[in-house]
Amino acid sequence: MAATVEELYRNYGILADAKEDLSKHKDAYQVILDGVKGGPKEKRLAAQFIPKFFSSFPELADAAINAQLDLCEDEDVSIRRQAIKELPRFASGETLPRVADILTQLLQTDDSAEFNQVITALISIFKIDAKGTLGGLFSQILQGEDIVRERAIKFLSTKLKTMPDDTMTKEVEDYIFTETKKVLEDVTGEEFVLLMRILSGLKTMQTVSGRQQLVELVVEQAFLEQALNPADTDSVDRLLQCTRQGLPLFSKNVHSTRFVSYFCEYVLPNLSLLTSPVAELDIQLEVLKLLAEMSPFCGDMDKLEVNLNMLFEKLLEFMPLPPEEENGENAANEEPKLQFSYVECLLFSFHQLGKKLPDFLIDKISAEKLKDFKIRLQYFARGLQVYIRQLRVALQGKTGDALKTDENKMKVVALKITNNINVLIKDLFHNPPSYKSTVTLSWKPVQKAEATAVVGQKRLSGDDVGATATAKKLPASLPRRDARQIYNPPSGKYSATIGNFSNEQRGGFRGGRGRGFGGRGNRSRGRIY
Repeated sequence: MAATVEELYRNYGILADAKEDLSKHKDAYQVILDGVKGGPKEKRLAAQFIPKFFSSFPELADAAINAQLDLCEDEDVSIRRQAIKELPRFASGETLPRVADILTQLLQTDDSAEFNQVITALISIFKIDAKGTLGGLFSQILQGEDIVRERAIKFLSTKLKTMPDDTMTKEVEDYIFTETKKVLEDVTGEEFVLLMRILSGLKTMQTVSGRQQLVELVVEQAFLEQALNPADTDSVDRLLQCTRQGLPLFSKNVHSTRFVSYFCEYVLPNLSLLTSPVAELDIQLEVLKLLAEMSPFCGDMDKLEVNLNMLFEKLLEFMPLPPEEENGENAANEEPKLQFSYVECLLFSFHQLGKKLPDFLIDKISAEKLKDFKIRLQYFARGLQVYIRQLRVALQGKTGDALKTDENKMKVVALKITNNINVLIKDLFHNPPSYKSTVTLSWKPVQKAEATAVVGQKRLSGDDVGATATAKKLPASLPRRDARQIYNPPSGKYSATIGNFSNEQRGGFRGGRGRGFGGRGNRSRGRIY
């Protein structure tokens, strides 16, 4: 039988006046529990009174929690909000993980104010018992409905970093790592990125050993023990996403060797066959950029000579021979196209791995092949000098807003690309080839020390110095991530596009849930409080 407003107030008064003798007034508390069966006024009062005396009646704990849950699912949104607001008062001892589980399920609400109330309540109990709250969250992530799983992961990815240090203890972080590994056994691409963001933000993961553990997780997700199917967009997408997650983790102590080896062995031979997971993404350039970014952190490699040879052969594909009138070996009537963006990536990667086998160009390839390579390098270098001069003239005297136009931003990037290639080619023309120069990849922020080093190298022409100096001024005005313009240099003997300037355009994740990393099935179960 439902209690009236008057009965609720009368029994509330009995309990409020009882002080130490509360347990003797079980009947009065039962009347308050029955308030959830009444009308809107009775329910609002019950939502406030039930948690106030909850701890005094352990034998009625289940009944009290269930009564509050009924209010959390009421048709009246104001009653639901009031009931949710009071839920943290039930969170103590053994009941806290259950409350966390309930609040996590309530994240599926479509009402924004109610959703914010749930978030606030979760944060509140997290500060009471982080591990207990995480238990409820991960329980739903592993077993709950898709919408609950999605929102619980997003909660962790955005709120953990705001928690105070005394809450995020080593024990708590270790628990997060252990539970996240379980979740990673079956994830979509978007979930994978969010979960890696969660783990990367943990204090325990900031050490070399912590970063190495994260790389191991990424390696597992990347399926590096399997050959790549270049026609399968999901497989290509998985590799791209995993590589991007690994990039920030690599360092001189945490090596990228397995990824670099995989790219050389399985990706480069299939470069032209790769199927892009995103329609507008230049998949070949994207892959070459990732390889270039990883190559400085490559450790000792089992198949170094084989992989260097693959890089070398792929580099030759993008470095044409001079036209027939200059060298009788190219019978094509058209001027060769100089694909600068591709060559920058391949030449940089070759330069980085070449440091590990400096006699590769001397002892590991034939004299005839070396001669052919130098002819191609020389032809490419002459084209570079033309473009560098043209770009410098076009940018000369431009500062401030003038350099922020799309066209000029493109020219600045083009200047960085051509200057980088020029520096690397000069290294390879040394006898024996040198691998000492340092350049910053054109799409990466320029490091001041590196820029100074480039300027100070021997035998740099005035053009080169100008190119580097101009590039240094503009890290803030590079094209947006989503820009896909093409810079067309002035026509002439070496006319060609400087490359497709995707400027770090990274393909997004594929569609919604159930796609990407193999897809998770629908897990809808309804209420499982």
